[in-house]
Amino acid sequence: MKKIVIATDGSGSALEAVELGLELAAEQQAEAVVVHVVSALDVVPTIGFGFGAPGALPHEPTPHDRAPLEQAAELATERGVELTTELLAGDPVDEIVAYADSIDADLIVVGSRGHGALASAVLGSVSRGVLHEAQRPVLVARRAARRLIPAAAAS
Repeated sequence: MKKIVIATDGSGSALEAVELGLELAAEQQAEAVVVHVVSALDVVPTIGFGFGAPGALPHEPTPHDRAPLEQAAELATERGVELTTELLAGDPVDEIVAYADSIDADLIVVGSRGHGALASAVLGSVSRGVLHEAQRPVLVARRAARRLIPAAAAS
């Protein structure tokens, strides 16, 4: 394995994907690339008679947009893993898959749920979309089940 694309949106599930992807990159001595996808357009209200569709302007990246990439870079530094980050714009599924294709990645790592409207679903819409669209292996990082051990059993 030579290249691993790790997708993040800053959610807890995405953080687990970043941690798992970095661990795999270290074990396999692979190049790790973390991507974060933001909207390409910002919807703005139109001024006038109140009729018609809202307008849209190109989205200008903000420090908030870069925060998940900076978090991933900090984790990589802590683990001694070299990392490249990419801020992409557009549909998250399309951009993640297209970017992985463009660098001929060996693996895409995504979290099982994100910040989207389906965050409470078993598998998030982006994870599901990447699994469906990608022509390369996809690893979905899922939160490890936490077991509660009764105090009496622990002693």
